[in-house]
Amino acid sequence: MKTIGMIGGMSWESSLLYYRLINQGINQRLGGLHSAKIILSSIDFAPLEQLQHSGDWQGAAAILIDSARQVESAGADFFIIATNTMHQVADAVTAAVGIPLLHIADATAAALTADRVRRIGLLGTAFTMELDFYRDQIQRHDIDVIVPELHDRQMVHDIIYQELCRGHIDEDSRNVYLAIIDRMREQQIDGVILGCTEIGMLIQPEHTDLRLYDSTALHAARAVEFALQD
Repeated sequence: MKTIGMIGGMSWESSLLYYRLINQGINQRLGGLHSAKIILSSIDFAPLEQLQHSGDWQGAAAILIDSARQVESAGADFFIIATNTMHQVADAVTAAVGIPLLHIADATAAALTADRVRRIGLLGTAFTMELDFYRDQIQRHDIDVIVPELHDRQMVHDIIYQELCRGHIDEDSRNVYLAIIDRMREQQIDGVILGCTEIGMLIQPEHTDLRLYDSTALHAARAVEFALQD
C-alpha cells in the first residue's frame, strides 16, 4: 500500500471527511483491521483564507509548498490537496516536490466521463466558480461547465466560509442551495458538481433529483484506488 500525503485544514471540517472516507475505502477493499497510511499536514486556515481573499495566490502557494515538502520528506508516495479552491496553485505546488499530485478535478471529470455527462453545473467558492483553474480542467474532457449567476455565486460562497467551514449546517442555507440548483436546472444541466469539499455536509442526493458529484467523495475514492495500485 502506498502512503498518502494529505494537505488538509482548508477547512478541517472537510479534512475530517477525507480521513474517514479514505480509511473506510481502504478497509472495504482490504478488510479486517486495515486502514490507510496517511501523512497529514494540516494548515491553519485563517491566514490562508486572508491570502485567498486578497488575491495573493503566490503567498498561498508558498504555504502549500511547505506542506507538500513536509509530507514528501515524511515518506508520502503521492499527495492530495484536500480542497478544491487551492488547486488554483496546484501547478506551483507540484513543481516544488518530486511526488505526484492527484488533482481533484481529474477525479471529478473521470466520474462525469463514466456517466457520459456533457453539461454540468458547478457549485463552489467564488474562486472555484469564477477562475479558470477548475472549469478548464473539467472542460478539457469535452464537458460544458455552467455556474450560477453572480448573486447566487456570492450566496454559495458566503455560506461556505461563514457556515460550512465552521461546521454550521443550516436548513435555510440548504434551501438557498437547492433554489440555486433549480435555477441552474433551467440551463439543461445533467447534474451538479459539489465543487467545494464542505458542500456535501449540506446537500445530499435525497435533497434533489439531479445527480450530484461530490468532489470530496470522488477525490477520496481516487486516493484509495491509487494507494492500492501496484
